[in-house]
Amino acid sequence: MSRIEPYLFLNGRADEAIAFYQDALGAELAMRMTFGESPDAPPMPLPPGWDKKVLHAALKVGDMQLMLSDGDCADNAAFGGFRLSLACDGEAAARRAFDQLAAGGSVQMPLGPTFWAPLFGMVTDKFGIGWMVGLAG
Repeated sequence: MSRIEPYLFLNGRADEAIAFYQDALGAELAMRMTFGESPDAPPMPLPPGWDKKVLHAALKVGDMQLMLSDGDCADNAAFGGFRLSLACDGEAAARRAFDQLAAGGSVQMPLGPTFWAPLFGMVTDKFGIGWMVGLAG
């Protein structure tokens, strides 16, 4: 069986995002490698200081994996046309995650009851990642 795992390129802000998602979602750092730790030379020249930037990291969020990187050294991190869906086990967890994800970001749909879910909301975090937060069903 195959599965889809999101991979975010964060334009030099990966360590900030790791800390943010650890706090906001209770994510656990499963793996982190910098460009400087890579066993192979990077396929492109790195700007000064990028040897300490994240080449690849993996966070465990519940039973899924969220992968991320600082990216390709270009200023082109743009996220559109999708949202990550976060299904929480209870109302308190959903409210906490929603509020944490909204910190420094923006709310598109406040967390509340809908005809399809007892609790649902949409938020874009400070990294430009869109989230749909609701209760697991």
